[in-house]
Amino acid sequence: MKKPVVSKQVVIPFILITSLFALWGFANAITDPMVQAFKKVLELSNSQAAWVQMAFYGGYFCMALPAALFVRKYSYKTGILVGLALYSLGALLFYPAAVTEQFWFFCLGLYILTFGLAFLETTANPYILAMGTPETATQRLNLAQAFNPLGLIAGLLVAQHFVLKKLQSDDIENYSALLEAKKTLIRTTDLLVIRDPYVILGLVIMAVFILIAVCKMPQVRDSGDLPSIKDTFKVLAKNRKYVLGVIAQVFYVGAQIMCWTYIYQYAEGIGMNSGTAANYQFIAFIVFLIGRAIGTYLLRFMSAGKLLMYFALLAIVFCLTTIFIEGLYGLYSLVGVSFCMSLMFPTIYGIALSGLNEEESKIGAAGLVMAIVGGALMPKMQGIIIDAGGTAVDDLEIFGVSEVNFSFILPLLCFIYISWYGLKVFKVFEGEEN
Repeated sequence: MKKPVVSKQVVIPFILITSLFALWGFANAITDPMVQAFKKVLELSNSQAAWVQMAFYGGYFCMALPAALFVRKYSYKTGILVGLALYSLGALLFYPAAVTEQFWFFCLGLYILTFGLAFLETTANPYILAMGTPETATQRLNLAQAFNPLGLIAGLLVAQHFVLKKLQSDDIENYSALLEAKKTLIRTTDLLVIRDPYVILGLVIMAVFILIAVCKMPQVRDSGDLPSIKDTFKVLAKNRKYVLGVIAQVFYVGAQIMCWTYIYQYAEGIGMNSGTAANYQFIAFIVFLIGRAIGTYLLRFMSAGKLLMYFALLAIVFCLTTIFIEGLYGLYSLVGVSFCMSLMFPTIYGIALSGLNEEESKIGAAGLVMAIVGGALMPKMQGIIIDAGGTAVDDLEIFGVSEVNFSFILPLLCFIYISWYGLKVFKVFEGEEN
């Protein structure tokens, strides 16, 4: 008899914690288009605008380990409440940022916001893994992560209809040539447009904070005294499956953010505006949701390592097509990459933490959340490639393709490593466990 993925005893806590996956998905999706928005409104280069992602994903890296140590000492519920408080604070900082019209202030708000997301992800992922038997842990995490794309879709719809379509600067072909007084008026108006969704989001998160605070949440703990943090680090450092999994997660998150952030620049290269490009990102998120559902189902019949390898190999094919086929078909391939990426984060996460006890999982989760720093570093590198010939996305050819097309060699390299990791897990680690 197969064991249930989620037992009846933990259905309510599972639903509450799963709702958090949608909340940080919303933050991720609404932030990606802001790179293009800030670029136009504040007249930034592609690499300068990439500071949005540096701030957003850099916050994960800085706060993940402190969050894990905090949860280790206190409880999952307390960690979640701290995360929601920081999330709300960061979002509300967009109000004074819009008043001052300073790019660094917006980045600071995103940085603090992701302190909260680091707490939520460091807490929620291992909590979901612990809500049942180890045999169904990866399936359970994939099920919870299936709600993440719903947040992504909601975030993109808000960005598309309440930000991108309302930006006056995006409707002006030669915005930089306007008189300074006219630009100042448009900049002030557009920054208020960018501000509003984040301020409303901050208020919504405050309401979620109150809801979680008044609900009873079970706490999962190991029996006995906690081992020293030093000993836990030593155990994790010797676990090759975990260490290689952290590296795989760095590459996966980097690839995901590059493919979602620079879909706008790719579309710009074929003469498409940001509002229309957002439609393709919306389709990418739908494809991502479908892929997550299919991947979760296939995990019932196929090992996690083998399925991860197959999805990564398909992503490699799509990346090659994105690079070497210009125009709409290249854009379709870029959208197709999202199907392949859908399975990767929770599967790598589950593989890396499998076999660890509760204490090791808490600290191990911090390493996997810190791996989100790939989303800070790699988009910056891609932005530098796109800026190689100037601030336009297609003013230089590299190996016969435009610079924006060539820049997707970075996600390609990421997927090559992930496919190797999936193969190694399937051939070596899963063989050892069986």
